[in-house]
Amino acid sequence: MIRISILLITLLFFVSCHTSKSVIQTTKKGSKTYDSEVRTTRKSSSKKANENTASTKKSQNNTPETQVLEATTRVKVTNKMILEYIENYKDVAQSNMKKYGIPASIILGQAILESGSGTGPLCVQANNHFGIKCHKDWLGESIKYDDDTIDECFRKYDNPYDSFRDHALFLTAGSRYSQLFKLSRTDYKAWARGLKDAGYATDSQYPAKLISLIERFQLYQYDSEYGKNEVAERNKPNDYQQTDLYVVSKGDTLYSISKRYNIPIEEIRKKNKLSDNSISIGQSIILK
Repeated sequence: MIRISILLITLLFFVSCHTSKSVIQTTKKGSKTYDSEVRTTRKSSSKKANENTASTKKSQNNTPETQVLEATTRVKVTNKMILEYIENYKDVAQSNMKKYGIPASIILGQAILESGSGTGPLCVQANNHFGIKCHKDWLGESIKYDDDTIDECFRKYDNPYDSFRDHALFLTAGSRYSQLFKLSRTDYKAWARGLKDAGYATDSQYPAKLISLIERFQLYQYDSEYGKNEVAERNKPNDYQQTDLYVVSKGDTLYSISKRYNIPIEEIRKKNKLSDNSISIGQSIILK
């Protein structure tokens, strides 16, 4: 009887220990499974989020309507914004081409690039559509802006049209850009490279950016508005009433121009800030 009792007690003890061990093991296993499920869920969610982000970025990068314009400022604009800008200023560009001999495609291309199609801070705050700095001869209002260096001085205008006119005067005054006016008005590529060579911009890619804009938006179509002989015709004496600018041709002297238009030499020198009577072919002379 005692043996039977001992045997039963031993059997009960063994069963009790086995059952307890099994419960603990199951709990740990269940806990591990739960942890694994949580990690898997998070990984899946993160992967999906990353895929969505990548998809969004890819979609944005492939959007043909958006591009970055970078000159004196870096802004994102759409094709629609550029087309609207062209529509707003094509007339003044063509007018300046006729008056000053600068291709309309170059005027529009530079304005789009430099102003970010009218959205750049210099354009918004100072009506400066061409990124023209003050330089020593500027007597008008100005604004400080970080460009090549901190707090550089840029010209400020009352309205966009003053900016377009000053751009024309900036290129035609003096001899710095005089070589450009020896180029064909329809050779926008040569004009773009010439502007960089003359020091208009420090960006080595400036000509490529300008040419790309001109070709993408077919700005060259505005260069054919006037005849090839328009500059020569404009220089005739009887055209004086229609223009205030004279482009120097071979054989011209300040004296001959003075006599042709009946304007004293000193007055011409003063208007053009000339230190002497020296002029060069292609140079634009302000007459009135």
